Amino acid sequence: GKKSLRQKVVDELKHYYHGFHLLWTDTKVAARMVWRLLHGQVLTRRERRRLLRTCADLFRLVPFLVFVIVPFMEFLLPVFLKLFPQMLPSTFETESKREEKLRKKLNAKLELAKFLRETIAEMAKRNKADSG
Repeated sequence: GKKSLRQKVVDELKHYYHGFHLLWTDTKVAARMVWRLLHGQVLTRRERRRLLRTCADLFRLVPFLVFVIVPFMEFLLPVFLKLFPQMLPSTFETESKREEKLRKKLNAKLELAKFLRETIAEMAKRNKADSG
């Protein structure tokens, strides 16, 4: 069914609450990783990726905070999100957007695999013609 305006607002507020909570958790974990790095320990590849993602999210949060601090600027947030979809940190990403990104990546990989397969087939034909 269709949601009421009140339910939409509540859902959006929950979304942002959970996003900030996840960002806070990621920031605490990243701080521990930086502490480990400063004390000479080596990070795994997964930890390194998580640290880079969290740092990028924190840098993306700076322009987002302008919308929170400046009065009535939050009404322009949907417009800016339409213009700059990567402006919000990754913790605010919805499941549908995440699936869409994965689908695009998979399609790109499939196209690349198809191109490489055709290239190899063409090279095999040339080698066969040269040797024959």
